[in-house]
This record gives sequence, structure tokens and C-alpha cells, in this order.
Amino acid sequence: MTDAVFRETTAEPRTQFVPLSHLSLELGHLYMEDFEAGPERLREHFAEVRIWVDAARAAAARRAGGKRPRISTCFLVDDYFTRFSTPAELVPVILEEARRAGLVVDYLARESGCAVADKVELAEAVMHRLVESPPPGSHGSRPPVSQTGWLANGQRSPTSRRAMEVTVWQPPQETAARNHSVFMDVELWSEKDGQRLWSCPFLAAVWQLARLGLLRHLGEPVFTPRPWNGADFPYDWDRLPPLIQLNADAAPFSAYRTCTLMPNRFLAVEDAVRLILDQTDVDAGALRQVAERSAREGAEVPAAVAQRATYVFYEEPVPALSAGET
Repeated sequence: MTDAVFRETTAEPRTQFVPLSHLSLELGHLYMEDFEAGPERLREHFAEVRIWVDAARAAAARRAGGKRPRISTCFLVDDYFTRFSTPAELVPVILEEARRAGLVVDYLARESGCAVADKVELAEAVMHRLVESPPPGSHGSRPPVSQTGWLANGQRSPTSRRAMEVTVWQPPQETAARNHSVFMDVELWSEKDGQRLWSCPFLAAVWQLARLGLLRHLGEPVFTPRPWNGADFPYDWDRLPPLIQLNADAAPFSAYRTCTLMPNRFLAVEDAVRLILDQTDVDAGALRQVAERSAREGAEVPAAVAQRATYVFYEEPVPALSAGET
């Protein structure tokens, strides 16, 4: 006779499944100054993005092995660092300029939702999953990322803490360097008057995890899309859900892979995003579900989460000089 083992159901929350596309294609991730420049700036952006959308779709079709890939599109609005205009005024312009370029935005998200969505502190939860990569020869003198708010991909240059002590300069070292180091040190948040302000790279890392279907809270999916019934958009950003589905026929929001189309001024930010993803202990149940389904579909997915995110960085047009400028 074997002894029965009893466990509380809340002790091991079951990881719920999320539907997955083959590719999540981001059509824009712009700041408020881009919107302040008027519809013409959006028109230029979507016209440039349209060139690369076909290539991204073709690459997804090739990886799907001849099958028709499931591809969804999304657009992220920065309402976290700056509040500009209103959803009622801004969202219709985004959708119209995308349509003018022959594009359809399936999902629209607010960047503030990457910090808190549906009363879940997403950024805080991901922060607690960070696992720093210990550099060779480290001895624990550096405070953990949870205290400093800084995350590096190696060993910083050592400094002396003793008065009048002269130390020989030593260069920083990348942990996984190939021949030469490319050292990065990323600020994840800042604090002022007791309030924490998450950095753009950290929120973008949360955004990538959401698009890859790897975010869970007590086993349940978070940052999930809400269907938009075609009603007028609100005049308050806080009244707009963190993620809305604009196209009823769209493929699932989350996907095996992501592709982000953006101006090349975001290159440093997205380098930092990949560093963060490389040092995040992603929910094991969510990872297992993606691996099992992708295997059944014959859709190869990289083991490293950061490698599932791809980018196209385009060169922005140089503004024309006005009369009298040189």
C-alpha cells in the first residue's frame, strides 16, 4: 500500500496556456515627440516600415516550412514617460496612417501596461526574476541588482574605497566575451521622492516577454488583449486597457518569435533589452508549453529567449533645412 501525498492546490499553480502565432510583428514603438511632429511623421514611419513588413512575413513563411504562418501585428504607444494628447485623438491617427501605408494594426498597447497591467505589478515581478551572471573571479562585493537597479553583462572596472589608495586601472570584462569584450551596464530604474521610475529598456524587456507569451502571474496569463468593440476611444489614457485587440480576425497576440521594426536610434535600448532577457529566469511552465507546442508544429524556437527577438532598424530621413539654416 502506498501512502497518499496531499498538496494544497495553491502550492503549485497550474501554468495556463496562451494561444501563439508564429510571429509577432511590431509596426511601431515611438515616443511622444514623434506624435507631436504630426501625421506626416507617422506617415514617413509607416511608409518605411511597409518596405520591411513583406521581408519579415517571407522569413516567417520560410521557417513555417511552406505552411501559412500565423502573424499578428502590434503597435506600442508611450504613455508612461510622457502623457501626450488623448487616445480619442491619437489612436485614430495611428490607425489611419497605417491603413494609408497598406498596414493593419491588430493590437495596440500602452507602455504603462508593461509596468502595471490589470493591477499586477509586471515590472516588479520580472525584476524579482533577474539572475545576474557572475563574472569570473567575482567575490560578492558588488551589491545585487535588486539594490542597485543596475544590471551588467560582466565585471565592472574595480575602484578603491580607501582614502589615498592608488589603484591600477583595470578594464571592465564581458562575461561571455569572444576575443574582446563588449561591456554593458544597464540602468533598470531610478527613484525620486520614493517613487520608482522604470527605464525604457526594462519596460521593453517586459514587452518582449509578453509578446513571446512568457509572462504569468500565479500561473495565469497577464497582459492579455481585450477586444475593442469599435466604440470611440476614451479621452483618458487610464481608461484605455493596457492591450486592446482592434482586429477581430487577428492571429494570437503572443508568438514563438518577435520582430520589431523601428528607427535606428533605438538600437542601444534594444541591446540593453537583450541583456536583460539573457539574465531573466523565465517561468519554466510557460517555456515548456512553448517548447512542446513548437515541436508539435515543427516550428523551431531558439532555446535562449533573447534569440527569439529579432529587429529591423531603419534610417530615419534627415529633416529638410528651412530657409536661413546651414
